[in-house]
Amino acid sequence: MKGIELLAPAGSPEALDAAINEGADAVYLGLKNFNARLRTSNFAYSQFEGAVRNLHRMGKKIYVTVNTVFEQREADRMYQFLKYLAAIGPDGIIVQDLGVSRMVRQHFPSLKLHASTQMNISSSRGANVLSRQGFSRVVLSRELTLDEIRTIRERTTMELEIFVHGALCVSESGLCLFSSYLGGKSANRGMCTQACRRLYRVNDEPGYYFSPADLQLIDQVPAFADMGIASLKIEGRMKSAEYVGTVVSAYRHLLDNLDGDRERALAEAKAILKHDFARPKTSFYMEAAGPSAWLDPDQAGGTGIPLGKILKVRGAESDRRAMLEKSSVTIEAGDSIRIHKKDDSDRQSHKITFAETTGEGVWISIPDNFDVGDSVYIIQTRTMTKRYPSVLPKDLAPFRRMPGRETAPPVLLPKPQKQEKDLFPEGIYAAVSRIEDLFVLQSVKPVRAMLSYTRAVSRAILEEHTALPFSKNELILVLDPYYPEALDSLLSEEIPQLLASGYRHFVINNMAHLSLFRGTDARLIAGPYLYAFNSWSFAQLHELGLMYKVSPLENNRQNLERTVSDDLRPFTFVTLFAYPALFRIRSDLSSMYQFQSFSDGKEGNFRLLSAPDGTLVIPEQPFSIIDKETFLREAGFRRFILDFSGPPLKKVDYKDVMAALKAGKSLPNTTRFNWKDGFYANPDEGFKKPSSPPAHPRQSQKPRDR
Repeated sequence: MKGIELLAPAGSPEALDAAINEGADAVYLGLKNFNARLRTSNFAYSQFEGAVRNLHRMGKKIYVTVNTVFEQREADRMYQFLKYLAAIGPDGIIVQDLGVSRMVRQHFPSLKLHASTQMNISSSRGANVLSRQGFSRVVLSRELTLDEIRTIRERTTMELEIFVHGALCVSESGLCLFSSYLGGKSANRGMCTQACRRLYRVNDEPGYYFSPADLQLIDQVPAFADMGIASLKIEGRMKSAEYVGTVVSAYRHLLDNLDGDRERALAEAKAILKHDFARPKTSFYMEAAGPSAWLDPDQAGGTGIPLGKILKVRGAESDRRAMLEKSSVTIEAGDSIRIHKKDDSDRQSHKITFAETTGEGVWISIPDNFDVGDSVYIIQTRTMTKRYPSVLPKDLAPFRRMPGRETAPPVLLPKPQKQEKDLFPEGIYAAVSRIEDLFVLQSVKPVRAMLSYTRAVSRAILEEHTALPFSKNELILVLDPYYPEALDSLLSEEIPQLLASGYRHFVINNMAHLSLFRGTDARLIAGPYLYAFNSWSFAQLHELGLMYKVSPLENNRQNLERTVSDDLRPFTFVTLFAYPALFRIRSDLSSMYQFQSFSDGKEGNFRLLSAPDGTLVIPEQPFSIIDKETFLREAGFRRFILDFSGPPLKKVDYKDVMAALKAGKSLPNTTRFNWKDGFYANPDEGFKKPSSPPAHPRQSQKPRDR
């Protein structure tokens, strides 16, 4: 069938060769910076330039991932990078940061904008908002049903790109803060350490409680083709060339035979996928199945086919060997395996140099630091290896262009008007997620209360007309950052009802929310999940009518000061206290898990909060910089948030926080998150390791640090 694009990952030149030679119509890849897979090899500039030329000669397309947020100090480098890309001419760039999209529209309009799945677009309303901002394609978030995707397709003219195969995140797309919380390795910066794949403990019972199976939507491909989806995307820029080639060949086979015997073609494609050597498969939310269809605590977080545990070891360093039980999988020298320490402290891939089957088992070579009880998975066999014709030119010498050293143009914003200054009073704002918690706030009343707009809150306000302890002028409703298509019909009816009944103040956390308030007199605040990490994104939000903004929870002091000019600081909310939502999961996990507390076996303790709206994972140890309020006021900031949303709020805890705030004292047993140290890595620093291991979480920061 013509018209639908098969889009494959190219994490290396070898994967590029496999993808193209197995029939991909297009590839997506990252260069050495500003992409969401910094831990993969990525492409040198000369390789990229050569790939663009040769792929275009072959009638293929190439997209570049620029799908991370950038800090203010990186504005010049981002500008230089985008100028370079505009000169080379890829077929599109995949973007998360609104600052990047603004820079492109103003200075490099030849670059086509594709909205990354990290942008968390899961509705037609969100897609249409981005269409008006110059985007031509959106990569939909992965937590959608087939019916939702069909509805989105009917309600937007935007090109839609769908992930159909590969690894999944347990958290809603673009909303995971877990890796960043553990040490600044932010998923929004391409440094995710896959916290969902870790071994956790519940009452000393270990399990991979948040490690989802891999996505496989081969069964849904005919439906996607029939409804007019533009592109089917395979995940895997960190996967081997063999994996990429196998998966591409399966989907190519099905797409090429959709006009014939679909049932037979589907069966043949699924047979090919049996050799992708990945995790068990799931269709995720495509079918009406609960989380047990894609979560299995007994399934290790790694990829590959299990070969069992190491039974014996022998040999010294550089010649260490391990014995496994015999299995139905023949193991040979040249095969690749992945080994997991039994305490989940280390995982490594290894190409087997020695393999021997004896009467007691199979002996294979292993790295030095693994031992009895560690688990072994096969991820690639020698017989799978193919040699593909190279896509890159043999001679890369002619391809010498690189980013220059230009300075990004200054970002100019109009000065705030007097009427804008009066929309929200200065002072302390307190956020909660339950109506009963609003009554706790009365013990030490903040200047305004913020209330999460959940389904329970909606019923209480609109149906039950529950009396609230704050007036409508004193209350700000906070909209959830995940906005699936199924929620659109509800919110499109409820927002006008709320406005009609006198509610005027809202925090919006998704691009789709903007459309709900067009033409109204609502007073809006850009929430932390709109990720304003630089003056360019600030300017874009300002252009969209959002003068007031909440700084992202991942932000740090230095970047906050660099980003926000003096005249805008009074309009920027800074969160002083919060239980950050580390995972935001669309499913209610209470149907599967009865526990509320769990740990990572080290210093980290966490809490599981399940509700019909979905599930949150929060840390037991909250984020707090309440002792920095005086400094922040001196720096020109005037509005602050104490965020108690998440766990039920106890009056004694609330009073303790308010008392510490008044006294300017630090709270014990809290973390600074990224406030002092910032992100672990950035494009300027590459993969520089810290001189000493960071605390876990960051518990070692001293109160005197700004």
